[in-house]
Amino acid sequence: MIRTVSAGLLGLLLLIIESMIVMKIKGYHTIEYSGIADFIAIWAMNFFLVFSIMTQLLKWYETKLDYKKRREGNI
Repeated sequence: MIRTVSAGLLGLLLLIIESMIVMKIKGYHTIEYSGIADFIAIWAMNFFLVFSIMTQLLKWYETKLDYKKRREGNI
């Protein structure tokens, strides 16, 4: 649940950062999305990107903790 909410918020933040980068490079003052569907599509791509990265980090952290526990148990 926390991972989903975090991915949603970070996906929106990433969308804002991407928009700022495009505005700076292209010299625009604003960016106009042609509709809510385009905005949602870009946000959804960012959401799934952040969600997959967070999932991978969680699995890595769990594996690291498991390895530490097994190592401490053998000593």
